[in-house]
Amino acid sequence: MPGKQSDEEQVEEGPAEDGVDGDDGDDQNLGGLTAEELRQGQEAALALEDMMALSAQTLVQAEVDELYQQMRPLGQGRFGQVLLVIHREKGTPLALKQLPKASTSLRGFLYEFCVGLSLGTHPAIVAAYGIGIESANSYSFLTEPVLHGDLIALIQPKVGLPQPAAQRCAAQLASALEYIHSHGLVYRDLKPENVLVCDPACRRVKLTDFGHTRPRGTLLRLTGLPIPYTAPELCVPPPLPEGLPIQPALDAWALGVLLFCLLTGYFPWDQPLAESDPFYEDFLIWRAEGQPQDRPQPWVGLTPVADALLWGLLDPHPRKRSPVSSVHSYLKRPWRQREEEEAEEVDVGDNKAGE
Repeated sequence: MPGKQSDEEQVEEGPAEDGVDGDDGDDQNLGGLTAEELRQGQEAALALEDMMALSAQTLVQAEVDELYQQMRPLGQGRFGQVLLVIHREKGTPLALKQLPKASTSLRGFLYEFCVGLSLGTHPAIVAAYGIGIESANSYSFLTEPVLHGDLIALIQPKVGLPQPAAQRCAAQLASALEYIHSHGLVYRDLKPENVLVCDPACRRVKLTDFGHTRPRGTLLRLTGLPIPYTAPELCVPPPLPEGLPIQPALDAWALGVLLFCLLTGYFPWDQPLAESDPFYEDFLIWRAEGQPQDRPQPWVGLTPVADALLWGLLDPHPRKRSPVSSVHSYLKRPWRQREEEEAEEVDVGDNKAGE
């Protein structure tokens, strides 16, 4: 069952430097990035710096209780909390994310605030309002309230979600991640706890929490133990001494793991390390043999369609990994064998009815 595991990946700030001495376009000098990919990340970083500078000048200096009435908690994390609040004058319900100054720098607050503000126009991303508040002991910003909790509460152990709900989640999350990547950013923190649901059937879900989002090419190093969502390229020595230049392929891997959880109700493995995790080793052997019917135990119950989707997103080689957009090609087809059998039964029944 997906659990509330923390992300132990640490970022070295700043995108990778262009180390190409000539015009040969050798990607290895860029840590595996092309010059165009590096440019996208650098442009995103500069745009965020400009937005942060402007936002720092417009922070509201006030205590939260002066402006808003606190109603109830909506979420709690390691670095802060999200509260449902009501504007004292207008009566408008809002979500307020509050980050204590004791554990959050002004720069860190402004960064998360501005990333959310720049991405919040997408329908599957929580809409952020351009209001940042500095109080004596905390920094806060406001977003739209999403009142039905997060996705973790809906995933049944060893069951997952109903297939229609899983596919709706997949389509919306893939679209949100595509949007983030189009802005030269990598989300880096996809997990059920960061997916808010607007209704129990997951007709609308919204990605939230952009504290780990970074420009493409930012150098990243794994400092703790890997978790299921950690891509395997982070588990080996990085191509540059300072770390791995991050790519959207990290989000594709995490999306594959999340979709597996939605379909089965548990993780495909604990760590993407063949030498220490037998479930991951079995997955690699299964892929290498190319025999979809000889599926390992965790994959029993999924259809060949689901296999193809997940094999692409969970390719151990990041340059061969399918992009998040590949999800759209696999929708409206059964991902679980029982749904496929039920669909066949319906077809047979319809044919008999028409005889």
